[in-house]
Amino acid sequence: MGTQESNQVAGGTGRRALLGAAVLGAGSAVLGLSGTAAADSARRGGGLKGLPVPTVIGHRGASGYRPEHTFGSYQLALDMGADIVEAGDLVPTKDGHLVCRHEPEIGGTTDVADHPEFADRRTTKVLDGVSTTGWFTEDFTLAELKTLRATERIPANRPHNTLYNGRWEIPTFEEVLRWQDEQTRKRGKQVWIYPELKHPTYFRGLGLGTEERLAKLLRRHGKDKKTSPVIIQSFEPTSIQRMNKLVGNPLAVLLSGAGSRPYDFVATGDPRTTDDLITPEGLKEIASYAQGIGPDLSLIIPRDSAGRLTEPTTLVADAHEAGLILHPYTLRNENPFLPADFRKGTDADAYGDALGAFAAYFATGIDGIFTDNPDTGLLAREDFVNG
Repeated sequence: MGTQESNQVAGGTGRRALLGAAVLGAGSAVLGLSGTAAADSARRGGGLKGLPVPTVIGHRGASGYRPEHTFGSYQLALDMGADIVEAGDLVPTKDGHLVCRHEPEIGGTTDVADHPEFADRRTTKVLDGVSTTGWFTEDFTLAELKTLRATERIPANRPHNTLYNGRWEIPTFEEVLRWQDEQTRKRGKQVWIYPELKHPTYFRGLGLGTEERLAKLLRRHGKDKKTSPVIIQSFEPTSIQRMNKLVGNPLAVLLSGAGSRPYDFVATGDPRTTDDLITPEGLKEIASYAQGIGPDLSLIIPRDSAGRLTEPTTLVADAHEAGLILHPYTLRNENPFLPADFRKGTDADAYGDALGAFAAYFATGIDGIFTDNPDTGLLAREDFVNG
């Protein structure tokens, strides 16, 4: 999940152990479902509506503990018991393969800078209106990208994750689909994934349209149906509209903070902003082609000038009235990413009261949440549903 979200980085030296790792093994997907969530899940039936509520979604895997978008991160998210793994921020290669990276610019998430053979690939491009310098997936073949290894994106906040720098390669989305099948067989339960189409307008302009490529892969693997365990998301509403015509999968529109504007709207001259999309009328329109929204957490509970939570908005009730589910993003354990109410101390990599923050958001009635720390989310859900 996205460029549009805040990714604050700060220095610091503290660290915390995994919360609850000892009790969150591979069979823990039903943890905390003895009360309300179990009954709710039973009422909802199969497919998307059969997922536990609130759903815990491993953001780029278990990226609080492993470099994001690696099989190490995805695997750990499943081992911790995540209901869904966000396996894939999808960007294309020069030869048209979809690979899993946070952004097309890979200087911050791989060791590409250490490869002298690729030094001349470093360049500056305008990505969704922003000048960006680095190395871009669309300038590499898949074979070339496979020579690189993943690194931790925010080492100042997660110095412990740098232990795993260089351990895993960049996965393709087709490899993710095979991994999903393998893990479903091994675990005896359906594994769900939640890929995101990154910058689709940008890539369409380069002749590398990603929607059609994703649809082709899903059809090839028999995962293009309404009940398929693959939810597709994008910050560009027109991209989700395009996917709605190509596949039957559950779809979600991602929404940045108040006042922001989807880049496809910018590119086509559509004057609407996120504020227009979250009105009852805007949500009704989204519900005509999607099943859910993924709002920035600030759209659920705004923060004041000091970073403290204020009163919840009506977005949850309004979205539910339109028939949409809500999976907001992204809750992280480290102090800089938490509302000020839940920070402890000033160390940038120290944990605050993440359990308290989860409880505050769960209380609004959201259907699920993206988190870098699935184990923390599962413990918070257990506390929430069992009172």
